[in-house]
Amino acid sequence: MKHQGRIAPPGKNGREMKTAETLKIVIVGHVDHGKSTLIGRLFHDTGMIPETRVAEIAGTCERQGRPFEYAYLMDALEEERDQNVTIDTAQTFFKTDKRTYVIIDAPGHKEFLKNMITGAASADAAILLLDGVEGVQEQTRRHAYLLSLLGIRQVVVAINKLDMVDYDRQVFQRTENDIRAFLHTLDITPASVVPISAREGDNIASPGDRMIWYGGPTILQALDNFANVRAETGLPFRFPVQDVYKWDNERIYAGRVETGQVKVGDPVTFLPSGRQTEVKSIRLWPNEDLAQARAGECVGFTFADELFAERGEVLARSDDLPTTVGEIKASLFWLARNSFVKGKNYRLKLATAEVDATCVAIEERLDSSTL
Repeated sequence: MKHQGRIAPPGKNGREMKTAETLKIVIVGHVDHGKSTLIGRLFHDTGMIPETRVAEIAGTCERQGRPFEYAYLMDALEEERDQNVTIDTAQTFFKTDKRTYVIIDAPGHKEFLKNMITGAASADAAILLLDGVEGVQEQTRRHAYLLSLLGIRQVVVAINKLDMVDYDRQVFQRTENDIRAFLHTLDITPASVVPISAREGDNIASPGDRMIWYGGPTILQALDNFANVRAETGLPFRFPVQDVYKWDNERIYAGRVETGQVKVGDPVTFLPSGRQTEVKSIRLWPNEDLAQARAGECVGFTFADELFAERGEVLARSDDLPTTVGEIKASLFWLARNSFVKGKNYRLKLATAEVDATCVAIEERLDSSTL
């Protein structure tokens, strides 16, 4: 069968867009501590907000008899505007001179904790936001604990609303001491603890002159200091096969390079089938040939040998293969209404692969709502 489809989504900048460094950031914290306002500020202060959008927000705020709200950039749904809370996890982009960020705004309410987990699970780093006046709250602790369970170790703490206390240094230091002490129990050492006012823009993109007692990085500087955990130099090459296309008697294996890098001529192996071959060509849609493919790129491969690997197999360099196993131990966030049951069969999905699996044992349980 001949597929008339594309191998990788096009973009205005083509190859340049695909290779730009990207970092996924989740913003978590107690409800009403200012997450959406912070994101709105990040967008505004990096020049990512069109003037038409600013005018729309200003008009909405005026009609509702409230001051200008940056939070409306994220709280786009009418239901969220009515309730003035963030219900779902939202993703959007902004840029600094160093990289592009996918920034995830996660719900703060206890009732929306499952949505927060869904968003945070794909993050490379986190901003833990808390109100400098209210200090560390129950939801602050819960979200920080979930970050630790998800293995997110790149964390910056933003202590917000210091404009409400006339930028009092003692208020900041008291809250900083409390959150550092709690994070220490979770084996999380924040890269920075930054005093901010999301509403006024202090220490978001620039320091301003109202907290001269603080000499650390702004939020943007702290984000730019984070490492790219998915960098091609840091992890081995892994390419889950998304689909197989046939063009002009060629079989093209399409998908996304999750980690690492590979070059034309490299010996590679499909797992779990164990089929071995060599990379013949790397294609970028619509008709560009590449010398190598790197993490984050959507590409198509052709190989030196005739192969019949299928969707779900993982391509790796032959000199750095993953381990194939029949049993795994994992931390599982169970989101379904029906209980997860020992001895029951389930469909397990990993990247593009699906296999039948049986729960052998449940060694520990934790209620994410109560910890």
